[in-house]
Formats: sequence, C-alpha cells, structure tokens
Amino acid sequence: MFKRDLEQEKSWASLLTALEKLIGKKPKDLNAVLFLIGVQELGQGRKVFEKEEKQDLMHIGICKVLSLSGYYELEGLDKDGWPHWKLVKNYPILIYWSREALENAGDRIF
Repeated sequence: MFKRDLEQEKSWASLLTALEKLIGKKPKDLNAVLFLIGVQELGQGRKVFEKEEKQDLMHIGICKVLSLSGYYELEGLDKDGWPHWKLVKNYPILIYWSREALENAGDRIF
C-alpha cells in the first residue's frame, strides 16, 4: 500500500470515529456518510425517513459535497423545507468517489 493510501485510510477511519462519537453509531460505508450529510443539510433533526426520502438525502449529500468543488449551487428550499440544488458546472461522466474527496469535504462540513 502506498503512503498516500495509508494516510487516506487513517483520515477515513478518523472521520468515521468522529461521526460515531457524534451520532452514537459508526457509519458503515460511503453511502451512510452521504446520507448523514444529507440529513445535516436538510436540518430537520433526527427522524425516521421513508426509503425514497433516504435516497433523496443521499442525493442532497452528493450535491453538498460537489458544491464544495463548484459543481452545484443551492437553489433554495421547497415548501417542505427540502433543499434543491442546481448543476452549475458539468462534471466528467465518470466520477471517481474517493475517500480523500469525502474526507476533505467532511472536514469542511462537520
């Protein structure tokens, strides 16, 4: 394993540990982290979400992360308080979600 990979693994583990302390449960994967970012962006606190709402929250999390790189911008909130994002810069068709990108975003979000 390369030194950079080891550093990323340590940063990812550190992020997961910090989230575990914050929410009382360690996120199991990248989707769980995106979900948590979406819940934070929604700002309605802890509640039970339907399956479709969970998918929407992961989308919100993705938009938030990509907004930090200038790909999305918050358009506003709908009548129920859910954020809506606008694509402002096209991104490559194949995006590689690296832990490093999320860790950097996590540092800015949490």
